[in-house]
Amino acid sequence: MLGCRDQPALVLLHGFGAASGHWRHNAAALAEAGWCVYAIDLVGFGASSQPAHRRHRPLDNRLWARQVQGFLEQVVQGPAVLVGNSLGSLVAVTCAVFFPGWVQAVVAAPLPDPTLLMPMGRRRRPWRRRLQRRLVVVLCRLLPLELLVPLIARTPLLDLGLRSAYSSPAPLDRELRRLVAKPALRPQAPQALRAMSIGMALRPRAATAAPLLQRMRQPLLVLWGSQDRLVPVAISQRLGQHKPDLELQLLPQLGHCPHDERPGLFNRALLQWLQRQASA
Repeated sequence: MLGCRDQPALVLLHGFGAASGHWRHNAAALAEAGWCVYAIDLVGFGASSQPAHRRHRPLDNRLWARQVQGFLEQVVQGPAVLVGNSLGSLVAVTCAVFFPGWVQAVVAAPLPDPTLLMPMGRRRRPWRRRLQRRLVVVLCRLLPLELLVPLIARTPLLDLGLRSAYSSPAPLDRELRRLVAKPALRPQAPQALRAMSIGMALRPRAATAAPLLQRMRQPLLVLWGSQDRLVPVAISQRLGQHKPDLELQLLPQLGHCPHDERPGLFNRALLQWLQRQASA
């Protein structure tokens, strides 16, 4: 925690493969701007537990949303603004829908989900959906993740993955590499990756981004890097179909992690929007 507890609360939610330390260039500046800032490691990432797949307790954005709600209730002890990067954005939106009394507003940077690529009102046929889910489960069980995950964490393949998330190589320092590699080298990391891959593949449609956005009532700011190679910026144009009152800002020449690539620009956009919300 940074800042004073009597200040409004801001909770930072990291993206896939990252951890709370990915907000290394944001938390202090946001606290200096008058916020009480928290950052957590979602289950399966960072220093948190790395559970195996359980049929009756899937590791998906619904579980992570419950984790965030529990954190808000037990630690923050009140509602907060949620700020997410990538997967963290989906978790923030999920928490806002399932636990609306605990979330004042959401900032998503960006908001990825395959459902956003589907035309409005169109759904996959049940047999096709079941087939695709089964294929994902079989693939996840067959992949030798116990060999692949440590290999990626220990070789230049890690840098290759990180470069795809940034438009500039400047942020790819030793601290970032350690932040991503250390959790991946824990013994339970492969089973956690398998669990979340299966969990996200099997989640019901109501837990995907498009229907969640349609149900969301809190203010939403979406920040999207114009050079995002992981989630094309064209997807951002579809968000308004599901939540017309959201605000979308494109951040020029930035990739998938704008908060870490140009933290000053990201922090200014975030704080200016929060100030407008407070005066509205």
